[in-house]
Amino acid sequence: MQTSSSAGLKFRKAMATEKPLQIVGAINANHALLAVQSGFNALYLSGGGVAAGSLGIPDLGITTLDDVLTDVNRITNVTDTPLLVDVDTGFGPSAFNIARTVKSLIKAGAAALHIEDQVGAKRCGHRPGKELVSKDEMADRIKAAVDARTDEYFVIGARTDALASEGLEKAIERALAYKEAGADFIFAEAVTELAQYTAFARATGLPVLANITEFGLTPLFTLAELKEAGVAMALYPLSAFRAANKAALNVYQHLRREGTQRNVLHTMQTREELYQSIGYYTYEQKLDNLFKQKKNG
Repeated sequence: MQTSSSAGLKFRKAMATEKPLQIVGAINANHALLAVQSGFNALYLSGGGVAAGSLGIPDLGITTLDDVLTDVNRITNVTDTPLLVDVDTGFGPSAFNIARTVKSLIKAGAAALHIEDQVGAKRCGHRPGKELVSKDEMADRIKAAVDARTDEYFVIGARTDALASEGLEKAIERALAYKEAGADFIFAEAVTELAQYTAFARATGLPVLANITEFGLTPLFTLAELKEAGVAMALYPLSAFRAANKAALNVYQHLRREGTQRNVLHTMQTREELYQSIGYYTYEQKLDNLFKQKKNG
């Protein structure tokens, strides 16, 4: 059992301190550092981000646990800010797979996960055609995750995609079953009205996470609006990733078209800004001291 060093405990403390807790997506370790330096107290690794950002493939259940763990380890190696991880449907068809996922995430330093009630061949939560497993099968996924915890503070969230296809009442029924199975929070996906968050929060009594992703079904509700609706966590999964992609494309196109980057320098992070964010000078100073010791020795 982990206590003082528990990433899960840090996540729980962040939830208790900041209401709603803003959780911002970091596509890699460098973005994680930038997010922490911007003042965020919780980070997120998106399944869609791993698929598109690290592998260049769609978010259709193609990635593996090892793909996700690679990015988790890189982020937790540079910051102890608690990390929430998207594990899709658990990375396997059985309770054994889910148990392996939970144990591996805790070992890698993650603070929390959310698991969803789609079938294994899942889709983005804001796309049509999603197929769900039964309420009981999803409850079994949650139970398997809870039973596998090697850190009692590790946070397990239940995501339901039922709102779009089954309606609010059925989605809340599912959320209640997931609570009974041991979920620590509810992730209601593809919500279209603030009142729906309030309904989930009141019915379950659990913290509710709002996914404020761009270009999807959910309006870009403000933090004040979400707080008023009783939301405990506001998630921004791919905001920086989308901005970075757009900026990269702009640079590539300018370079190819103009043969120089002069006209896009103002859009770039400077060398000094990069060095500051990654602590370059501290590393270099250690290297200088090492060389000095060798010369003096």
